[in-house]
Amino acid sequence: MTGLAVDDAAWASAWRPRSPADKLLVSLGLVVSALLLPVWPGSLLVGLTAVVLALGPARVPARTFGRAVRVPLAFIAVGALTAVVQVGDGIGWAPDAAGQAGALVGHAVAGSAAVLLLATTTPMSDLLPALQRLRVPAAVVEVASVVYRMLFVLLTSLATIREAQTARMGYATVRSSYRSSGALAAAVLTRSWDRARRLQDGLAGRGLETGLRVLPETLPSSRRFEAATVLGLAALAAVTLVVA
Repeated sequence: MTGLAVDDAAWASAWRPRSPADKLLVSLGLVVSALLLPVWPGSLLVGLTAVVLALGPARVPARTFGRAVRVPLAFIAVGALTAVVQVGDGIGWAPDAAGQAGALVGHAVAGSAAVLLLATTTPMSDLLPALQRLRVPAAVVEVASVVYRMLFVLLTSLATIREAQTARMGYATVRSSYRSSGALAAAVLTRSWDRARRLQDGLAGRGLETGLRVLPETLPSSRRFEAATVLGLAALAAVTLVVA
C-alpha cells in the first residue's frame, strides 16, 4: 500500500499483470478517439467504454475511480465557463455557447476517463520503463521518477505537520485555520526544496551522470489483447460515424 488511492488501485487491479504497452494502446486509442470523433455519440461511447473497462475487467473500485475523476471535472468546468463567456463592452454569452460548452465538456470528460483508466491500472514503476522503451527522452522519464519518489516523502511531511497543528488546536477557528494552512504550505515547500537540494548534492557527490538504473519487471504483451483493442476501437469509430 502506497497511501495514494489511485496508486493502490493500480497495484490491486486485475490488469496489473498485463503489459504496460497493452494498456497504453487502450488508453491512448481512447484518448485519440475522444479528440477526433464527434461529441455525439463519440465522446459518450469513449467515456462509457473507459468506465466499463475500469470497473469491469480491470476491477478498479468504483469509489476510487469516482473520486479520481472529480479533480479533472473541476478544471473542465472552469474551462467550459471561460470558453462560453464573452468579454467586450460587457460580459455576456459567446455565440453558440451551449454547443461550445457541450463539445468541450464531452471531449474533455471522455479523454480524462481514458487517462484515468491507465492511471488506475498501471503503477508508475511499470509505466516509466515502458516510456523509456518508447524512446521518451531520458530527462523527462528521470524527472518523473524523482517526482514520484519524492511525492510520498512530501505527503508524509504534510500529514505529520498537519497532525501536529491539529493537536495544538490550529484549526479550531476560521482565522487559525487560515494561519495554519499558510504555515503548512510554507513548511512543506521549504522541506521539498531542502530535500531536492540534498538529493542533487548527494547524486553529484557520487558522480552520477546517467539515470538511476533499476531492474524493471518484464511483462509480455498479448497479441490477442492488442488485436481485440484495435477491433474495439475500430468498432467504436464505426458506430459513432454511422449514428452521427
